[in-house]
Amino acid sequence: MLDYSQTVDWMFQQLPMYQRVGADAFKKDLTNIINFSEFLGNPHNNFKTLHVAGTNGKGSTSHMLASILQEAGYKVGLYTSPHLIDFRERIKINGKEIPENEVVAFIDSNKNYLESNKMSFFEMSVGMAFTYFGKEKVDVAVIEVGLGGRLDSTNIIHPLLSVITNIGLDHTDILGNTLEEIAAEKAGIIKLNTPVVIGEHQDETFPVFQKIAEKNSAKLILASLEDIVLETDLKGDYQDKNSRTAYVATKELQSLGFNISSENIERGLLTVISNTGLQGRWQQLQLKPKVICDTAHNKEGLTYVMAQLKKESFKKLHIVLGFVSDKKLDTVLPLFPIDATYYFCKPNIPRGLDEKILIQEAAKFHLEGNAYSSIKVAYETALNNANEEDLIFVGGSTFVVAEALAI
Repeated sequence: MLDYSQTVDWMFQQLPMYQRVGADAFKKDLTNIINFSEFLGNPHNNFKTLHVAGTNGKGSTSHMLASILQEAGYKVGLYTSPHLIDFRERIKINGKEIPENEVVAFIDSNKNYLESNKMSFFEMSVGMAFTYFGKEKVDVAVIEVGLGGRLDSTNIIHPLLSVITNIGLDHTDILGNTLEEIAAEKAGIIKLNTPVVIGEHQDETFPVFQKIAEKNSAKLILASLEDIVLETDLKGDYQDKNSRTAYVATKELQSLGFNISSENIERGLLTVISNTGLQGRWQQLQLKPKVICDTAHNKEGLTYVMAQLKKESFKKLHIVLGFVSDKKLDTVLPLFPIDATYYFCKPNIPRGLDEKILIQEAAKFHLEGNAYSSIKVAYETALNNANEEDLIFVGGSTFVVAEALAI
């Protein structure tokens, strides 16, 4: 039997994995995961679920919901992606990662099936999560969509509640080139007679949600109509929208019979990090010099993060920046400040954009700096160059943040 490290290596290297290779890992229907789930005994039918999709904010919102439910005394499964440092971050119960031996045992006992049916990395991860949650008898599981919605492997569940945070132009090579097309893919998680919370009203996308909700006799709830500001331990002004979405979703859960008090909601939003272990959202890594990282990686997310960055006080700004190769740079590079020193680098995955290409593209938008052979070298050079009054921002990609956190 393989040990944990060997098992994870096998999962990463042998099978298609979107975060490594991109669109080639995306499958065009749910046949594989449906068959795999049946092989496993359809474990997702043994616990209640909430389903969360969206271009930005779905990870934070999922963690907020899990934290609130934990505060209310429920045993809560949480499935999210991607992970930052350890695969086990994807599968948690009450904030505790799935044990290594559970990962090893699942792969070992199903390896023949996984190989013969050419299961993707994400499909096997979903099967593992649902099996673990069923085995551990969680009361409810918060399930974050991996990509899109309609064809995402998580979309075999029949949730009590669906949540769609917002829609932006991301993964257009897979989901479509317009907000309406992408919204239709995300709306694929709307199920028959199942309420759905929409986090933000967008003129282009809301009619899409209305049409699909009506077709499914699904109650449609718009969170942005709720005039409320809630405190959360997740920093960044952009979390206001996510906390409001989580709040409105929780109110709907109350109407569905969940015993959740106002105190549970308040406490849950203030303890997201300690309850769930969420990382990488406007996270401060050190103080002098101040280092902040954020996983925002598309136009909508980076717009909020760059606005937040402007509110910081510092003597000089250093930015450690890297992207994946399928990112449309002309939509994101204009968002970054010109008056900063840049440390261009490549995430250590096959999809990583070469730092030499990035420095050339960045120059078109008057972003100046040097290229570095790795995120580690770029980050450490920024730390050496920065004074105590300076600020270092690390971002552009989830994978840049992951490598910085691991240093």
